[in-house]
Amino acid sequence: MSIKVIPIWMESLEEEDMNFIKNFILASGSLKEIANMYGVTYPTVRLRLDRLIDKVKAGDDREGDPYVNLIKKLAMDDKLDFETAKLLISEYRKGQ
Repeated sequence: MSIKVIPIWMESLEEEDMNFIKNFILASGSLKEIANMYGVTYPTVRLRLDRLIDKVKAGDDREGDPYVNLIKKLAMDDKLDFETAKLLISEYRKGQ
């Protein structure tokens, strides 16, 4: 019997993110094909992929400061804009 271990970076991904990754793989990484599949423009798919990359990177960085990780997660979930997130993290780090 094998035990499946989910990598830490995958824990932060939502089901929609996992479906996007699956479709991306099935499309052999073609952003143009993904754009057609989702009925959106190429730049929209590129932005989605960039945000997904940021989520994966943040998932790898989970062992860092909990406050910084929370700010990053809020920014990636569009609950906080990136400039505000950078400012909050910068000010927080100055106070340490």
